[in-house]
Amino acid sequence: MRKSSSSSSSITEAGLDIGHDVFFKQFSQSSQDSSRNRPTKISVIGTGKVEMAIAQTILTQDIADEIALVDALPDKLRGEMLDLQHAAAFLPRTKIVASVDYEVTSGSDLCIVTAGARQIPGESRLNLIHRNLSLFQKIIPQLAKYSPHTILLIVSNPVDILTYIAWKLSGFPSNRVIGSGTNLDSSRFRFLIADHLDVNAQDVQ
Repeated sequence: MRKSSSSSSSITEAGLDIGHDVFFKQFSQSSQDSSRNRPTKISVIGTGKVEMAIAQTILTQDIADEIALVDALPDKLRGEMLDLQHAAAFLPRTKIVASVDYEVTSGSDLCIVTAGARQIPGESRLNLIHRNLSLFQKIIPQLAKYSPHTILLIVSNPVDILTYIAWKLSGFPSNRVIGSGTNLDSSRFRFLIADHLDVNAQDVQ
């Protein structure tokens, strides 16, 4: 059963109702999970271009012992999994699994959610919320069920509001539900500055 939130905001079939006090509430501290002598596992939800770029980066940076991929399209999911597996000879050793069933994410240390409805030309990001809300209502409770101690990293747009929705749906402490925020915008800006000044983008802070 999902833990109820004490704030005055709620998510209903009619949409998102945000209470006036929720943004001023002090962050609660997460309960410390006991030390676990087991491999690091990261789950990536979705198999689009962003999702697969994330999965490839995780593999090349050698930051996980296991990667789990989840998507609603089994054929595309299998193809992406095989592409990653067939590159194993050139990458650090990492177990790669995939399924349409969220049970494959069980025991994840980090769940990265990039799945979401595509934005229609001319559609505002706020209007996009209503379509992504129903999708998150299916995804987030499953991740919380199979990985109750995980950290959720939300990349789907509009990221700030969907991160809040994920927090409400998961019942997790707020410091275990993170949005990618404006990191991509900052990265683009750093590149433009570096390109203009002819320096390395990593040197732009």
